[in-house]
This record gives sequence, structure tokens and C-alpha cells, in this order.
Amino acid sequence: MSAPVVVAGASMAGLRAAEQLRAAGHTGPITLIGDEPHMPYNRPPLSKEVLASKASFESLAFRPRAAVADVEWRLGTKVVAADLDRRRVRLDDGGTLSYAALVVATGMRPRRLRCPGPLTGRHTVRTLADARGLRAALTRPGVRVVVVGAGFIGCEVAATAVALGAAEVTVVDPLPLPMAGPLGELLGRALLRRHEARGVRFALGAGVTGFDGDGHVTGVVLDDGTVLPADVVVESVGSVANTEWLDGNGLDLTDGVLTDEHLRAGGRPDVVAVGDVARFPNARYDGVPRRVEHWSIPTDTAKHAARVLAAHLGGAEPDPAPFAPLPTFWSDQHDFRLQSFGAPALGLDDVRVLEGGPDGDLLAGYHRGGRLVGVVALGGPAAAAAAARHRAELLKTPALTA
Repeated sequence: MSAPVVVAGASMAGLRAAEQLRAAGHTGPITLIGDEPHMPYNRPPLSKEVLASKASFESLAFRPRAAVADVEWRLGTKVVAADLDRRRVRLDDGGTLSYAALVVATGMRPRRLRCPGPLTGRHTVRTLADARGLRAALTRPGVRVVVVGAGFIGCEVAATAVALGAAEVTVVDPLPLPMAGPLGELLGRALLRRHEARGVRFALGAGVTGFDGDGHVTGVVLDDGTVLPADVVVESVGSVANTEWLDGNGLDLTDGVLTDEHLRAGGRPDVVAVGDVARFPNARYDGVPRRVEHWSIPTDTAKHAARVLAAHLGGAEPDPAPFAPLPTFWSDQHDFRLQSFGAPALGLDDVRVLEGGPDGDLLAGYHRGGRLVGVVALGGPAAAAAAARHRAELLKTPALTA
């Protein structure tokens, strides 16, 4: 197969797509285009080990497999437009590339708060440059930190800031508990107790309406009028899919790129989406298309999408088995870990303690229709091992009705 493939996005999902294309038998040219100047690297440590200077960039970089030694890398370059009918993409340097197949792997960017006030002193954590800039800000003596957003990244950054010796660390979130959205009340309460015991303060059930300061942030204004003193603000309020370059091609870009059960976009056999930009139906659950921002998804989606593209380029039909991954994530905070298998967000109405209790190692099971759809462990290695024991049961779970 000599047909050229363009991979738009040179992060983990793009790299895995190129590797899996080679594994699926595609021998033609592959070009990866990425807006960062770096080769693909592991992002989860950015809010933990890198922020705490316990890991270098060199340790984060993925080592590409030998099979992709011949691919072309265009780093520091951004895809700005696509014409899917003509099969070509336009780059920010004015150049264009034609393709026989396109992999959409452009990922996400941090959502920013649209509130009045200065911009200096406000940070996000998505790229290596973000982590380096935030690290420099956090290491100033007596620094007061406000983290907006009590999700995974927000809680990880708060834990890291405490470990670095910040004078004050406060987490703000409109929900009543940290991580209540993806994990529910049981885990949220357990997390709240653990963070507070280690020095993190919380302003929950509160929104941000503005920032004080003249040129540099000095405070965060809450919707009840409270002003939290702040030298450093970290915005962790969700993500926005990088899909603008696909506008005008008739795709559903409502929340990422909508695909079918084989990760094909817009019914096109020559365009697939991989990683957290893909909104796909998971046959393991209810078939409702969703984006999944978990570490396992870039590899899982790349493997399936590459087989689909290779079959198309070779004039064959893809394997009819629909995509049915088992999402997996973990989150290290302070001296404990969250470990999850499955889709706990689908079982928030029926959460049961499977092992342990809220004040020690805890294993929670998430059920939908009486069936286990996800497990989350909170604690040390024993808790994580307990979650892993339920993986086989989750893999056997039949499809659920929407």
C-alpha cells in the first residue's frame, strides 16, 4: 500500500496511530503534523512529577517503535484547514498536503475562564511549557495558590503545590464535592477528607466571577463576593476539542469529532478520529457517542482505527466487530492513588462499597441496571490491586440498553 496517510496531531494518539498503521500492514508514506516543537511525550506526569521537578522531559518522551523510523515529522506546525472532498489539509505555513487517508488526532486544549481581570499569574496545565511556567511560579516563597476546578488535574496540582511548600492552597469548584461529576458522592467525600487532612482548603459550591490585581493576579473573586488572595491561579475547568480546522466539511463537531462504531468520521472511510478528540459509541456500554479523556484511549482508538484505515486502503472491508474498549485511568494525589477500570460515570446512581471503607483503602463499584460498569479504588497499592481483580468481570459485561 503506497497511499499517503496524514496524521493531524503529533501527540500520543498520533504516534500510536502511525505505529498501528505499520502494524496493520500499511507501507506507504505517513506524515505526522504537530503544533508543539517536541516529539510525543507522556502528559499525565505534567501535573505531578514534572511540576515537582521529579521528572525531566527526556523521561517523558515516548520512544517510537522501529517500524515508524521512516515517517515524516512536521513539528511546530499546525493544521489550520481541511478539504475532505479533495483530500488535502492546509498548514499554518501556507503549505498543503494531499492524502489518501486522514487521521484526526488533534486532541484538546484547556478551557479558559472568561472573567474580568488580569491574565498574568493565571496558568493551565496541558503542555510541557505550561508545566515549566507553573513550576517556576509555585517555587516562590510564601506563594498563595488558588486552583479553579476540583477535577483530576485540579486536585493533582493542589496536591503538588502543597508538597512544594505553598503557603496556602485553595480549590474552588461549583460542585459540592471534588470530582463529584465523574465519581459521585462516596468518592468525593473520601477525597475531600484526604485533601483537607493534608492542608488543601476548598471553596465548594462557588463560582468565579473575576480576578483582582493590577497587571498580575492578586485575588480570585467568587460569586458570593468573597475574594481569595492569590499569587498563582491554576485554571482546570475542562477542555475544548481542537476541531476548528475541520469546519465546513459537514462533520458533527459538537463535542469533538463524532464517529461511527469504527471511528470513521462523517461516514467517510478515509477519515478516522483517535484519542480524546474522538466522540465514539462504545459497544461495551450503551452505544451513546462520548469522548473519553483517559490515558488508555489514545492507544485503544489508534489500534482499532489503524486496522479500519489499512483495510480501506487495501480495498478490503474492516473487521465488523465494533469498537468496545475498557477505559482505564489513574490519578496520583498526595500519597494515595485513584485507580479506575470501566465507566464509573455511567453508574453514579448505584455506587456500592465493594471492599474497605471511606477512611482507609476503598474500592467502590458503579452499577447500571444492576450490572457492574466500573470500579474505582482509592488508597495504596492494595486498593489498586483490588480494582484490577474486577477487570475481568468488567470485560465480560454485556452491552447495556441506553
